[in-house]
Amino acid sequence: MNRAPLQQPQSCGSWELKERLGTGGFGNVTRWQNKDTEEQVAIKQCRQELSERNKERWCLEIQIMKRLDHVNVVAARDVPEGMQRLVATNDLPLLAMEYCQGGDLRKYLNLLDNCCGMREGSVLILLRDISSALTYLHKKRIIHRDLKPENIVLQQGEKRLIHKIIDLGYAKELDQSSLCTSFVGTLQYLAPELIERQKYTVTVDYWSFGTLVFECITGFRPFLPTWQPVLWHNKLRLKQDHDIVVYEDLSGEVRFSKHLPPPNNLNSLLLERMEKWLQLMLKWSPQERGKDPNSTSGNCFSQLETILELKLVHVLNMVSGKIFSYSVTAGETVTDLQLRIEQDTGIPPANQELLLETGVALESGKEALQFIWGKW
Repeated sequence: MNRAPLQQPQSCGSWELKERLGTGGFGNVTRWQNKDTEEQVAIKQCRQELSERNKERWCLEIQIMKRLDHVNVVAARDVPEGMQRLVATNDLPLLAMEYCQGGDLRKYLNLLDNCCGMREGSVLILLRDISSALTYLHKKRIIHRDLKPENIVLQQGEKRLIHKIIDLGYAKELDQSSLCTSFVGTLQYLAPELIERQKYTVTVDYWSFGTLVFECITGFRPFLPTWQPVLWHNKLRLKQDHDIVVYEDLSGEVRFSKHLPPPNNLNSLLLERMEKWLQLMLKWSPQERGKDPNSTSGNCFSQLETILELKLVHVLNMVSGKIFSYSVTAGETVTDLQLRIEQDTGIPPANQELLLETGVALESGKEALQFIWGKW
């Protein structure tokens, strides 16, 4: 989302126009601040020349936004008194939203530190937030249809950054048949059935979410991101269900892989789980996407919740310099963990000394979960 200072700041009562936050297909988004209370809102205003169909979509977005209430979906606000009359250049209503000062996810991904993917902790937070938002929208029978980094904004919470989905301009409320046919969204995150103009369901959001998560983990999009649509589609349809990345090697030959490529910042245990999850999200078939025929743990969001609930311990072997990762369960003791470490390193428990980052040694008989707050 590009930001630029406005040449002629305006005001509306106690509200002052501060900056233009971005420009989209429908119009402009600006930031306003109340000089008395310091409250801030983002105001989305429609362009004058919208087609009748897009005007209907705009009004539908406002209707949808006003009845949603979820921490990971940007909240609608009341348009400040008098602003509709002063600011609007047509008879279409303004949309007021909470202002998220962290910018969008694209800005975050473009940071040099994230060129090879985001940090593991940041990926896990994003997974939890966006999966929660999509689950909420889908339960409300709403498909987003345009999920991409530009449509996720960051808000500083009390303890951590919070991700929020924005821009429901392409959102579609499911009809009774639960199938839609219109072509919308941003090409590089679009599910194949949208490009093929086939009927689709909520699983188009699964593809977009999987594509977005892959990019957050690795720093690049998974499927030939520089290719033109027709060539892209013809090559990508050859991928198998377990393939989660299609790329050109140095000789120009197209390769398919079921693994997340290095470098990335995920530990080995999480890497393996995320590869299997992405295989569900990036299946070509919309009917099979998100489903695991070999699992009884429910759909892709249930499986993701299982991953996010893992209690992970990272152990640095000072002899080899390697880090080993383990999932620890309730009732498992430090002694049990030491036996697992012995299997991986060959170092018997008697010769192991497990230390917290603070230097405190762990007692063998204690439950391992109580030490998870630190990395060892």
